[in-house]
Amino acid sequence: MTSKRDRIRVIDGLMQSQDFWQDKQNAQKISEEVSDLKGDIENIEKISKEIQDIEEFIDYAESDVKIAKELEGRLGELNSNIKKEEVYLFFSGPYDKNGAIITIYSGAGGLDAQDWAAMLLRMYERYCGDKYKVAVVAKYLGEEKGIKEATLEINGKYAYGHLKNENGVHRLVRISPFSAQKLRHTSFALVEVLPQLPKHEIEIKPEDIEVQVFRSSGPGGQYVNKTESAVRVKHLKTGIIAECQSERLQGQNKEKAIKLLASKLFARNMKEEKEKMEKIKGGFISADWGNQIRSYVLHPYKLVKDHRTNFETSDVDSVLDGELGEFIEAELKAS
Repeated sequence: MTSKRDRIRVIDGLMQSQDFWQDKQNAQKISEEVSDLKGDIENIEKISKEIQDIEEFIDYAESDVKIAKELEGRLGELNSNIKKEEVYLFFSGPYDKNGAIITIYSGAGGLDAQDWAAMLLRMYERYCGDKYKVAVVAKYLGEEKGIKEATLEINGKYAYGHLKNENGVHRLVRISPFSAQKLRHTSFALVEVLPQLPKHEIEIKPEDIEVQVFRSSGPGGQYVNKTESAVRVKHLKTGIIAECQSERLQGQNKEKAIKLLASKLFARNMKEEKEKMEKIKGGFISADWGNQIRSYVLHPYKLVKDHRTNFETSDVDSVLDGELGEFIEAELKAS
């Protein structure tokens, strides 16, 4: 708390200087930091005051049922607020405060895998929709049902911090709805989670990319398939591709596609650095599709289990409806 107050005092001093607002990008970044710090302090002070208020009434609660019932409700709310603040203690990464980009890829397995990818898309839309602003920026439909690939843009404070550990392979076991013999089928989908980055973080020059435009095949109302507003951007050196088809205007789609490309390039650079360090240490093992993080079993029993934390629940339906909070919290505390 003291260090946060000290940091606010330092920033206040910087903001008083005459040339502070000349660098608008840096000024905005610092202004956001001080706003976050003040918000953190305010939340902790509210919790501290509530604890003091409750302590003052504890003695009266022993002889007054009405006060006891009121305190019980306040204690429940206090515990909920403390838990919310506790989660933020685990956000120490440089990009944890940023928004996130989630891309879901169906694995091998045809219709079952594509249907599973669509189920995951719905799950993340529901989970994130309660907390953040969510938009589907690109979606490729399967041959008959489901999706081959979809990308979500998640805007909001600490979205990446909350979602970063969802990165990996998700496995579904169920009786296939596409099997005439009602056979049990195992499907896989890959979830990729990237941080949204400030424009200056990864520099992308016009000569480094190839831009293609095409007709949108996703959401977009009357403009779908009528105008070439969707944009695909290819990074020439790496071959990495990013695209956006959610906006009506080509310029907006191009801006979002470049933003997504920057995140993909950042992730590639980080992966290369990590692999390099692991090879030096002698412990590198390629993850890729072998990196299975969670299983969702619908048959012969019901169970969702995270293989990193061993946290599990038999309430599969709630999880697939977006109730991911306990899994995400368990992984944050373990990481």
